[in-house]
Amino acid sequence: MLNDRVLVRIVDRDGERSSSGGIIIPATAQVAKRLVWAEVVALGQNVRSAEVGDRVLFSPDDRYEVEVGGTDYVMLRERDLHAVASPRIEQHTGLYL
Repeated sequence: MLNDRVLVRIVDRDGERSSSGGIIIPATAQVAKRLVWAEVVALGQNVRSAEVGDRVLFSPDDRYEVEVGGTDYVMLRERDLHAVASPRIEQHTGLYL
């Protein structure tokens, strides 16, 4: 991995979802722009805001898909990340989820 690149694996693949009220939303339903959560697998040496194992939020429009060893991954730039979720993040900073 080079520079500010982040390699992530999308844990929740497209499929049926259910709303908080229990309504099942089929995979074919049209949804407005929706951000996606993924798990960080590898990082470039200049990435500062995430670590391997963190969950990150990004726009599916900003991604490049790559297959490594038969597994699908997504390659992103650090600037394309919208949020980082990790138990190591301090709560008082207000910068992360």
